[in-house]
Amino acid sequence: MQRKYLAKVFVTLRPSVLDPAGVAVQSGLKQMGFDNVEQVRIGKYMEVTIISPDETKARQDMNQICDQMLANPVIENYRFDLIEVESQTGVF
Repeated sequence: MQRKYLAKVFVTLRPSVLDPAGVAVQSGLKQMGFDNVEQVRIGKYMEVTIISPDETKARQDMNQICDQMLANPVIENYRFDLIEVESQTGVF
């Protein structure tokens, strides 16, 4: 039986990497009077639906997908939440 999973993927710059977009947003917030914002870091959010026989395989595949396509491991970190959305019967 195949299962369908929804992976909610969050990609952020590593802490050691400068984030000019985050600095620009922080500056804009400061100009708007939000002096209490200490730091802004900009990231990416993606949703990927994946069909897999089990959660372990889905996690392995998502790690490869993130490492090879969705994130640049040299400058970015990623994490994902995996939620089973429905079970499938039959052949795909």
